[in-house]
Parts: sequence; C-alpha cells; structure tokens
Amino acid sequence: MNDLLRLKIAKLPTCPGCYLMKSEGTIIYVGKAVNLKNRVSQYFHQSRDHTVKVRAMVARIDDFDIVLCDTNLEALILECNLIKLHQPQYNILLKDDKHYPYLRIDVTQDYPRVELVRRVQKDKAKYFGPYMGATGVREVLDVLRGLFPLRTCAQAIRPGMNKRPCLHHQLGECLAPCAGKTTPEEYGKVVSEVVDFLGGKSDAVLSRLQAQMMQAAKEMRFEQAAQLRDRMRDVQALMERQKAINVRGGDQDILACVSDGIDAMVEVVYVRGGRMIGAENYALEGAGDQKTAQVLAQFILQFYDDGRQPAGEVLCLELPEQAEDIESVLTERREGKKVVLHEPQRGTKHKLVELAVKNARDALQKRNAHLERQHERTLGACEALGQVIGMDRTPRRIEGYDISNTQGAQSVGSMVVAIDGEAARSEYRIFRIKTVEGANDFASHYEVMSRRLARATQEREKLIAEGRLNADGTLPEGAEPLSGFADLPDAILIDGGPQQLRFAREAMHAAGYDIPMFALAERLDEIFLPNQEESIYLDRKSPALHLIQRIRDEAHRFGITHHRNLRSKASIRSTLEDIPGIGAARRRALLAKFKSIKSIAGASVEELCTVEGIGPAQAKVIWAHYHKDQADAQGKEE
Repeated sequence: MNDLLRLKIAKLPTCPGCYLMKSEGTIIYVGKAVNLKNRVSQYFHQSRDHTVKVRAMVARIDDFDIVLCDTNLEALILECNLIKLHQPQYNILLKDDKHYPYLRIDVTQDYPRVELVRRVQKDKAKYFGPYMGATGVREVLDVLRGLFPLRTCAQAIRPGMNKRPCLHHQLGECLAPCAGKTTPEEYGKVVSEVVDFLGGKSDAVLSRLQAQMMQAAKEMRFEQAAQLRDRMRDVQALMERQKAINVRGGDQDILACVSDGIDAMVEVVYVRGGRMIGAENYALEGAGDQKTAQVLAQFILQFYDDGRQPAGEVLCLELPEQAEDIESVLTERREGKKVVLHEPQRGTKHKLVELAVKNARDALQKRNAHLERQHERTLGACEALGQVIGMDRTPRRIEGYDISNTQGAQSVGSMVVAIDGEAARSEYRIFRIKTVEGANDFASHYEVMSRRLARATQEREKLIAEGRLNADGTLPEGAEPLSGFADLPDAILIDGGPQQLRFAREAMHAAGYDIPMFALAERLDEIFLPNQEESIYLDRKSPALHLIQRIRDEAHRFGITHHRNLRSKASIRSTLEDIPGIGAARRRALLAKFKSIKSIAGASVEELCTVEGIGPAQAKVIWAHYHKDQADAQGKEE
C-alpha cells in the first residue's frame, strides 16, 4: 500500500457513498457502501478473507476516488450508473449483445401501428416480448393482421387527410385513417384490444370470433364463417405455443443464477397473462466466485436500466442484496407501479424458479462447450501447430501464401493472415507478380516473399525512427500493437511442396529474417518442414491440421478471386484495345452505351455511329473487328 492510499483511507468518512478503485489512472472497480470508511478499509486489511479475484484487484489498486451520497438508495443507483459508464474490469458486467425482437405500439399517437423493434426505449410506448426470433414475431403479426384492422404503413397521419384508401382497407384489414374513414376514438378501441391480446388476454377475442362465426353461419354466409373459424384456430395455435403456467394469470419475471466457479449465467423467464412467452440468458464473465444474492443485485439493476419494464412481481432464486432498495428503484422505473421481489419456497412459483435454474444450467453448459470448442479451433490449434513445426512458443500471427495464374498469365500471389487462430481479413494482401514470366510457382513465391519482407523492413525502420518501435524490434511499454507489413509473422505457410518451400525460405533469408516456415501439399495434406526429407501426416481430426487447411484454403480462395477479376478485366481490355484508332475515351463511350463487349460485337454499323465520338469510318473498323469472316467475304466479293 502506498502513502497516498494510507492517507486517503485515514481520511475516509463514515457516510454512504460509492468508491472507484483505480490502477494507473484507469477505474478497475466501482462499489457502494453504507459506511465508506469501514468498507474501503476492509479491502486492504482483510486480505486473507478475500477471493482470488479480489486479491488480484487489490494488488493493482494505487488510488481511489469516492462520491458521497445522502442515502444508501442513492448510492445503489449511482453505483449502477457508474458501472455502466466506466465498464470496470472487476465488476459484474452485463454485456447485452442479444437484441431479441419486440412488438411496439406508440399509444401516444392517435393512429399507432404495430412495429417490430430490437431495442426497448423509455418513450411511453407499449412493448411486448421478447419473442424468440423473427419467425415467432411474424406468426404474431400474421394473426394480428387477420384480427385487428390497424394500419401497417409508416406514413404520417395528419388531421384532415383525405387520401384514396389502399387495398388493405378494401379487404377490411385497415380502418384507413389516412382517408378520414375513422376517428381517434374508434381507432383507439381497436388499439386497446390489440394491447390486451398481446398481453395474453385472448378469451375476449376468441369469444368475439365465435359469435361472428355463428352469426355468419346462421345467415348462410358460409365462406365468411369458414374464414372466421380459421382465424380462431390461428389464435388458439398461437396461445398454445405459449406455455400455460399459472391458471390465475398475472405477470412475472423469473430470475435464476448458476455458476461454474469462474463465470455465472443468469436466466430470465417472462410470464405475461399467466403464460410463458419467452426466456433469455446472460453470461456474466468472472462472476462465478460471488454469492448468488450479490450477482442478482448487480444484474437486476443493470438489466432493467436498459429501458426494460419489470413485471409487477420478480421471482428470484435468492433475494438480492438490498432487496427493498432495489424494489424502490424498479417501482420508479415501472412509472410508479409497485414491483415486488419474492423468493418463493414452494408451489407453482417455486417450480417456475426451478425451471429457470434448469435452463440457466443448460445454457452455461452449452456456453462452456462452445467456448471449449472455439478455443480448440483457435488458440488450442495454434498451440498444437507450434508443437508440430518445432516451435518453442505458440504462434500468434500465421501467414499463408498461394500463387494463382492461368497458363502463366495474370499471376498473383495471395497473403492471408490468421491471428490467434482466427482470420484477420483486414491484413490480407495481394501481390501482382512483376518479375516472373510464365507459370513458375517457385520464382513467384520467391518474389512475393521478398517483397513482403522488404515492406516489413521499410515500415519497421520508419517506426523505429519515429520512436514507436525499439531498435531491437520490441514494442515500447504501452504502445499500440503492430499491424500491416510491420507486424512480422510467427509462422509462415506455403501452399505447395518442398521446392516452393525452398524458394520462399531463400527469399526470407536473403531479406535477413529467420521465421518458422512450412509447406502443405494439397493432394494428401502432407506437411513439409525445411531440412527434413520425410513429410508429416497429421490425424484427420487434429485441430492443427484443420487450422492449416483453413489458412491454405483461404489463401487459395483469396488469390483465385483476384486472379479472376484481373483476367476478366484483361479480356475486356484486349478486345477493345486491339481495334486500331479506338482510344480510351471511345472505349469508355462504347461501354457506357452498350454495357458489354457482347453488345458491342452484335451492334450494326448504324448503331455504332450513334455513340459519341464514333464516326462512320470508326464504326466500320469496329464492326469489321468483330465480324472478320463477313468482312473478308465482302472483300473477296469486291
């Protein structure tokens, strides 16, 4: 502990507030306390009782700031705001990158419509959801359009509008407010029915449809009665897909938390109108060593601070810390409607919490399995590859090279890059082969490697001169990581066999570098190492082999794509540039007029004359170029 910390701890007040722990000027943790002096002092005087994570954090703290509050509730709200603002490393952070679809109705408008949105805003509109994917939303919207004649267009409705009604009005699917066919009061009644329906109250809709169906059948309007019957089935099917939970109805949010000792997973289950309408799960990295009550307290404050409206009852696996204060915060965010936090011990509500726990545990297991698989494909594969090619460390940047040409024409060399086992497409480069004639992969690899490493030397010397790179090639402390040609590869993959590898290594050594390099032959996926006669065959399930194959295939794809583009441009140029007297301006005019070489070739002399800058003489020359046989025949006849 430094002198500054000792002084600040001695001067700490005993009132409520928040504290911001710092390391080298960066805020690494935000906390709240009823008594700042007691709470902050504990970090530095009770180290044996701390978790590994807290001890690691305390070891980095070199300063802290405090913000005083009048009440513990104020400190609670301020803590949440500070965490969202600074995103400290050691806090529980809700990284909400999943944007499930919601249905939105802006009830402040006279003629609102049902919209699909991905974000819940604090705008006094009604939001329904979340729905599990776009398919679920489309099903709901299809049912709504058949039941309620709300407008679907996005045009602004102004007083006195008298437009011609669209087809939706003629089909009975819209009240046509744009044509003055309805009033805000009449339209508002339909909006209220939609709000009730989306809230889970479908009985009134089904009763209305059944009455209309019976009336239509009584009046022998059997086609209309059949349509009403089908709508009833759609509504019933939609309601059945939403699992019935509580026969009494009601709205609840159910929160459960499980951990694996490292990370935590929180499951949120939504019940509206007594039916489960969906669920979401959120991974909280590094929160696995904290108590469930602590995790839920941090999660709830951040989760409902993103515009989400809590249900009137929030069921929790364990009551969060400072539950009463959190209830007050949620009640305020629900526009004054009471929110109650409850930890059910038995009955239906307890079963709901158990269901959420089951889903949270399943989500955590799947996430860990995915991360393990991802690690195996990336960093794990890099580590295995380093061992295969004899490196004493794990390669971070791996570059792959391939040569593409057609019978030696339009040769290009492709360079692709994988960083930590993942494609870094912004680092890809293409080299137009300049010094090699014909199809000579060996010499082409030599040229590409020479040019790539020459650029590396040039850029690194510039960085050294600017002080952004040390003379020994290492980065100064706190400097930005290198990119582009200045970032040297840790390993190089050459697409080909021993000879391609030999030429590439000769170029590398001539440039003054010694980087681990190997080759992969496409036919049998043999790995060739320098100065080693026998090739290496890896197990077909080896992550290292899969990584090498991905890099090789990506280099091939990238090179072929650019080679084809060059070949296509060359074919366009050659057919026009071979015509005497047709310069660049006339070529552009011809392509602007006819769009393609095929159209130019099929045009008559009269049509060619319509192009700006093309006279009768030039038109005949162009026509003759693409109709040599006919031109020769005419010449013989003459």
